[in-house]
Amino acid sequence: MDIKIVPLDESQLKQAPEKDFGFGNLFANRMFIQEYTAGEGWHDAKIGPYEPLVLDPATSVFHYAQEIFEGTKAYRRSDGNINLFRPWENMKRFNQSAQRMAMPVVDEEDHLDAILQLVELEHEWVPSVPGATLYIRPTMIATEPALGVHASSRYLHYVIVGPVGAYFKGGFNPVPVYISDTYRRAVRGGTGAAKTGGNYAASLFVGEEAKRKGYSQVLWLDAIHGRYIEEVGAMNIAFVYEGQRIVTPPLTGSILPGITRKSVLTLGADLGYETAEEMIDVHEMLADVESGKVTEVFGCGTAAVIAPVGKFGFQDKEYLINNNEVGPVAKHLYDELTGVQTGRIEDRFGWTLTIEANG
Repeated sequence: MDIKIVPLDESQLKQAPEKDFGFGNLFANRMFIQEYTAGEGWHDAKIGPYEPLVLDPATSVFHYAQEIFEGTKAYRRSDGNINLFRPWENMKRFNQSAQRMAMPVVDEEDHLDAILQLVELEHEWVPSVPGATLYIRPTMIATEPALGVHASSRYLHYVIVGPVGAYFKGGFNPVPVYISDTYRRAVRGGTGAAKTGGNYAASLFVGEEAKRKGYSQVLWLDAIHGRYIEEVGAMNIAFVYEGQRIVTPPLTGSILPGITRKSVLTLGADLGYETAEEMIDVHEMLADVESGKVTEVFGCGTAAVIAPVGKFGFQDKEYLINNNEVGPVAKHLYDELTGVQTGRIEDRFGWTLTIEANG
């Protein structure tokens, strides 16, 4: 793919911040963008200034929610270079989401090349502060300006980047989780396995209710039986049994195939833990928490990497996990994963792609 690089003048160049990144509020100077037209394919690829999109009020994404996105990160290494973590998996999942949402796929190598060029141009925005990273958000939206329920004939694919700190304000500390027994996030056969905004919009109502009750995240149960555990917030979830066995729900079609989840299963086995994908009944799980059989619970995803769960709230009862403290397995996995991502630990799996950024 031939990408046009649009020069920026001094008025368009902001200085990269050195601290106080927050999460998802700061963005670098440039963005990648390309257009799709039915019968023509993808065209007009360029990296230019980060700027607002101009869209007609009838643009179909506003009315029928035909859109997808991804989330990956760039990590500053101690030698000054930059690592991407398993970006090939994100490119593949982006296309899987596109197919489910009746959208055109992008060439995965071209997509990755666009991200590499964008990160290279904005390498000064990759933080050197421990725990901070450059968040990368590829997005595709339907842009045909017409009402009527049908797949759009036009699309916009763009990538924005910005520095972020910890996803949770408390950093790597246990979070309280509310289990919803009334509302559901997704159903098998629906769009739960696609990374599309509608899945997240459907979670906001219960998320706000959980916050009012003093919880940070919502644990979702399956929509058919209302018994089996699926995801926590915007993350996959895993349970540690007796300090040695890591179990996560299987990908049944309503769960997002998380790249961190996939990495935890591989890395956990490599570190000597038993790993498994099994259906987990919420009532049995809570009984196992009370008996001490479940020794740790953690969410896993790109934004937080590993997020320990300190307690569950379910039907007006609370269940404390590991005395609301970070457990050794979650800490072990977090240290190993972030070590590989930042280059502190040898990448024995071939998961990282390094961008030379020195000089």
